[in-house]
Amino acid sequence: MILALDVGNSNIVIGCIDDGKIIFDGRLTTNHSKTDMEFAVMLKNILTINKIDVNSFEGAIISSVVPPIDKALRKAVELVIGKQPITLDGCEGLKVDLDDPSQLGNDLVVGAVTVLNEFPPPIILIDMGTATTIFVIDKSGTYIGGAIMPGIMISQHALSKETSLLPSISLEAPKSVIGKNTIDAMQSGAILGNASMIDGMIDKIEAELGEKTTVVATGGLSKSIIENCNHDIIYDADLLLRGLWIIYKRHTEK
Repeated sequence: MILALDVGNSNIVIGCIDDGKIIFDGRLTTNHSKTDMEFAVMLKNILTINKIDVNSFEGAIISSVVPPIDKALRKAVELVIGKQPITLDGCEGLKVDLDDPSQLGNDLVVGAVTVLNEFPPPIILIDMGTATTIFVIDKSGTYIGGAIMPGIMISQHALSKETSLLPSISLEAPKSVIGKNTIDAMQSGAILGNASMIDGMIDKIEAELGEKTTVVATGGLSKSIIENCNHDIIYDADLLLRGLWIIYKRHTEK
């Protein structure tokens, strides 16, 4: 079994993966002020509460888009399981056609590795978290770029903060597109507006490619959005953890 950490701007997703099967997954809040010992205590407590034996891990892997906490997390993992975690090595063998491939985030690398392992290209992968990212892999299996926009929660927080009369809302789909009150109108914008944006971006990307694509979505907020999209979109909550397993095996088999 391996310990996999997917470190995002809002949450650290923890996965225990045995022979490709996710035995357990949980979350910690991403906190820049925590020390390696504090991360170790939280990690150990989560594993202990869920009856995961820390001595059962053969190794670990970390993917992070939050460099300030990487050193503390690596040390925390070593303190808990007694093994140094693997970290991602650049683009992990992906074919990349970008102005500067070094700008490709680890989360996008892991996502691309996973979808290429499981679906035929061309592929659009949508990840809806702190930011919403939409990236494209062409029919040759080359990562060719994509689009990044503010995530739903960032947009909603900004809307409530910068206006006097608009409240914070729960992210639930309204009964109709045309809201009859402030909350319904905001929910229409948040859920149906983002669904329409996703549909529109898929249309534009496929028009630019000149062909249909397989569309996959992941990330904590994706499910409620893609349920309201017109396109057929495959939802996969565990996609990044499976990608970390694939990359871990590639590293250890070299």
